[in-house]
Formats: sequence, C-alpha cells, structure tokens
Amino acid sequence: MRAVRIEEFGGPEVLVPVEVADPVAGPGEVLVRIEAAGVNRADVLTRTGRYHRAGRPPLIPGLEAAGTVVAVGEGVSGIAAGQRVMAMGPVNEPGFYAELAAVPAAQVTVLPDGVGMTEAAALPVAWLTAWLCLRRVARVTVGETVVVHAAASGVGSAAVQIAVDAGARVIALASSADKTAWASELGAQDTIDTSEHPGEAAVEEVLRLTAGQGADVVLDTVGGAVFAQSLRQVGYAGRVVTLANVALEPSTVNTLDFYPKNVTIHGFQLTNRLEHGYAPGDDLNEIARRVAEGTFRVPVEATFPLAEASRAHQRLERRSNRGKVVLTMD
Repeated sequence: MRAVRIEEFGGPEVLVPVEVADPVAGPGEVLVRIEAAGVNRADVLTRTGRYHRAGRPPLIPGLEAAGTVVAVGEGVSGIAAGQRVMAMGPVNEPGFYAELAAVPAAQVTVLPDGVGMTEAAALPVAWLTAWLCLRRVARVTVGETVVVHAAASGVGSAAVQIAVDAGARVIALASSADKTAWASELGAQDTIDTSEHPGEAAVEEVLRLTAGQGADVVLDTVGGAVFAQSLRQVGYAGRVVTLANVALEPSTVNTLDFYPKNVTIHGFQLTNRLEHGYAPGDDLNEIARRVAEGTFRVPVEATFPLAEASRAHQRLERRSNRGKVVLTMD
C-alpha cells in the first residue's frame, strides 16, 4: 500500500511517500481502507521530534481518518465489511497517512448517512477534543460565558459551535480580523483580534466584555504565555481547560491569578484518556449525528493528496488555516 512516512525528524520534506506491506486485521481489530485523514498539530510536532508521546522514526503519522471497512478480526462485533467509519489511533503505532490501517475496534465508529469522508476525518481528534473539554470536563451550561483561544483552528472552530449549541455566550480569540469575522459566522457573539490586542490587552478585553467579572470557562488550545492569560480571563469559580502547548514555551503563572477566585484548572489529553479506558464511541456517535442533522458544520479549509502531505504540513505551520486540513487518497 501507499503511505507517507517520517524517515527522520525535521521539516516537511522528511515526509516521504513509500510503499509498505498491507496491514491485516488482528484479533479485536478492524481493517479500514482510508479515504481521508485529518492533519493535526500533533502530527507536526511528531515530525519535528517535539511531541513527547511519539516514538522514533521511521514513523507513519496520523491520528484520525475516515474510510470503508475491508475486514474485521476475530472477536469483533457490530462492525462489518463495507460500512463507512471514522477511526482514531494511538501515537506510537502506524498512523493514518496510508491507504490502509488496522485499528482497535473500540476506536472505530460507524458513520451515519449525511456525513462525508473529509468531514468525518476531522471529527475523532479536533471535534472530540473540543466536545470532551466543554461538555464533559468543563460541563458548560446555558447562560455561561466561554472564552475560546485560537478560535479559527480545528479544535477552536469546533469549540465555538459546541459552546453555542450548549447555550453559552462565546468570546472567540483569533490572530486576525479575518479569523475573528469567521468565528462570528460560526456563532461567536464576541470576538477579540489578538493581533490588535496581544497579551495583557486580550485579558483586559475579556474583562471589559464581561463587565469585569471574567469568563465562566476558558478553553486554552495554545499553552505557553496564553495559559497565564487564561487564568486572568476566568472569573470566580470558573474553569480553565488546557489541552496543548503548541506555543512550545514554558508557562509562568502567578498563583494569585487563580486561587483567590476558587478557579479549577483541568488538564486534558485525548490520547492519555484513551489509554486509561475511555471509549469514544458514544461521544463520536453524538457528534456525527449532529453533523448529519446540520447542527454542526465541519470546516475543512484545504485538502491535499496523500503524496503531498508535506504541503499540508506547510499549510498548517503557516497558521493561516480556518478549520481543518485533510489528506485524501485520490
């Protein structure tokens, strides 16, 4: 089969198209012919050797995909050959930048009608992360105010819609006027352009928009200095959910920014959650159902053929994308 492999850590050029042996479905596994694979920040960090959970090259990256079931292994029930599915996989095993993948059945979800393959390939990581952070961890409720950092990213654009659907007011932060306008189209009631309001100015804007009270929930998708800002943007008894450090820098915080407010800080990592027994099927079914019904819109900004995975990484690293970047097997 065709695949794209990281031969050594480095820039996008280290993503090399290769021919490798076809995988087979072992006990408890499902063999999926992949039609689309999501491209994530974790893939970029894996390629550069800066993702703490990834192994050493050679590696086939890719954490999420959608396709058609080819075969099922011994002991698998509820999934059959020919079904359209989405799948997610662990970091340290062959990933989804390939035409075929053998995936644990617990990490494969049958797709409802009305959800396309490129849309589905964006759901198992970005959308599931946003869903779990807001609905399961922070437990956002009607009338609360939610701050979403990097609101034009894959996770951010999902989070805006999920929070609005929960009945929350969303303050979306993004790095350009174009991106903040787009976040408004997704349902954000207020926006902050961080190119005009960087650092502490973004904190002051959140406080101004909340009459000095701060937000009920802050979703930090960036890390580094933004985490410290998140602690100042949240209000009394609020919740800060932090899920990444794509800034690749340390976070220096002042405990006075959160303990006097009785703030709760939640760390979230999807892979670790899976490794500790979380089964994603029910949540992914709910997300896919809402996509099929039209409640959620899955923005896919660009698609690239598998052999051009390096271009997809370049697009993501420019941070100009609005929504997801996806590889296709065309």
